Amino acid sequence: MTTTLFTNAKLIDPEAATETFGALLIKDGHIHTVFDDPAPSAPSDVVVDCAGKYLAPGIVDMGVKVCEPGERHKESYRTAGLAAAAGGVTTMITRPDTDPAIDNPETLEFVIRRAREMAPVHVHPMAALTKGRLGREMTEIGFLMDAGAIAFTDCDAVVTDTKVLSRAMTYARSLGALVICHPQEPILSAGAAATSGKFASLRGLPAVSPMAERMGLDRDIAMVEMTGARYHADQITTARALPALERAKANGLDITAGTSIHHLTLNALDVADYRTFFKLKPPLRDEDDRFAIGEAVASGLIDIISSMHTPQDEESKRLPFEEAASGAVALETFLPAAMRLVHSGAIELPVLWRAMSLNPAKRLGLASGRLTKDAPADLVMFDAHAPFLMDRTTLRSKSRNTPFDGARMQGKVLATYVDGTEIFKAA
Repeated sequence: MTTTLFTNAKLIDPEAATETFGALLIKDGHIHTVFDDPAPSAPSDVVVDCAGKYLAPGIVDMGVKVCEPGERHKESYRTAGLAAAAGGVTTMITRPDTDPAIDNPETLEFVIRRAREMAPVHVHPMAALTKGRLGREMTEIGFLMDAGAIAFTDCDAVVTDTKVLSRAMTYARSLGALVICHPQEPILSAGAAATSGKFASLRGLPAVSPMAERMGLDRDIAMVEMTGARYHADQITTARALPALERAKANGLDITAGTSIHHLTLNALDVADYRTFFKLKPPLRDEDDRFAIGEAVASGLIDIISSMHTPQDEESKRLPFEEAASGAVALETFLPAAMRLVHSGAIELPVLWRAMSLNPAKRLGLASGRLTKDAPADLVMFDAHAPFLMDRTTLRSKSRNTPFDGARMQGKVLATYVDGTEIFKAA
C-alpha cells in the first residue's frame, strides 16, 4: 500500500469540533498522522496539495434507497455508488424498501454482493423489520444480522400493530439491534401531499397536520420505554416533535433522531406551482419548522442529517401533484445543499460534519467519520465557496428528480477517497 500526504488542508475534525490548518498522512488505507503543520517533512509516496481547501471525513449517508432488486431502471448500485462518490459520500446505509423488500437473508446477501461488485463506496444495508414491510410478522432479525444487516426498518411503512412492534423491538433489544422508525401517525398521514395550513388550502392539496409526527413519535417513545430497544427516528421535521424528543433523551432512553437535508434547506412554499420534484415524505414543512429543526441539529438534539435519497423515474413524477410519487435524489446535492446552512450562519462546519459523518458512524458502530489516528481514510476534499448552477441532466443517478434543478449553489466536491484510494476527482 502507498502512503499519501495531504498538505495545506483545512481539516474538519467533527469529534474535536475543530477546524484547523494542517496536513494528514495516510498509510495502508488508514489515517496514520494528523499534523498541525500544513507542510510537514514526512516521507510519502504521493503528496496531494489541498491548496487551502477543506479536507473532512467522508459523509456517512444513513437512509439511501437503491432500487435493486425490482426497480433497477430507477437506480442501481453502480449509479448510486458513482453519485455518492461525486457527492463526497463514502458510506451508504441503504434502505430495504425495494421490490421485493429486503426481508430475508437470501435477498440481503444478493444486495451485499451487488454492492461489493458495483459500488466504489462502502455499502451497509438495512433489513426490513417486518416481513414484506407489511407490519404483520417480524423478520428473522438474528439471521439477518448474521447475514450483514446493520439496522432494521420498515421505512415509511409505519407498523400500526403495536403488539407486533413490541415483539420486534423486544427481540431486537435482546440482540443489540438498532430499530429505525418513521414517526408519523399513519391514518392522519395517509394520502397527504402537503403540510396543513393556508398554502395547502389555497392550492387545494390534501394535507396533514404537523401533530401527526408528534403523535407518531410519542407512540414510538412509549414503545422504547416499554421494550428498552435501541431506537432511531429517521426524520424529525416539525418543531412540535422536538419537546418529546428532548424529554426522551433526558429520561435516558436509547434514542437518536435524524432529519433530511431537504427538510433543512427547503420549505412548504417551494412547492409553488405544483412542482412534483418538491413532493417528499413527510411533506415539506413551514419555515418556522425548518428553522427549529436547524437549531435542533446545531444544538445536538437532532443527531443525524441524511440525504434520504429516493430515486423516482420521469413517469412517476410527471403526474398531478397529488398523484405523483414522493421523494428526491440527493447523493450528489447533499454537500452543496448542506453548505447553505453554513453560509447562512445556521451551523458551523464541524457541527455539520458531526451530524453528517461522525454521529451516523457512531450510531451504527462504524469506525469511519473521524479524523483520528487509525480511522479509515475515507475522506472528502471540497471547496465550500465554489459557485455553480445545478443542472439535473449532469447528475450520475439514473433518476434525476432533484428539487435543486436550476438552483444557484455553493460548495463543490473536489475529490473523494475510500480507504485512501481516490474514487472521484472533479474535472
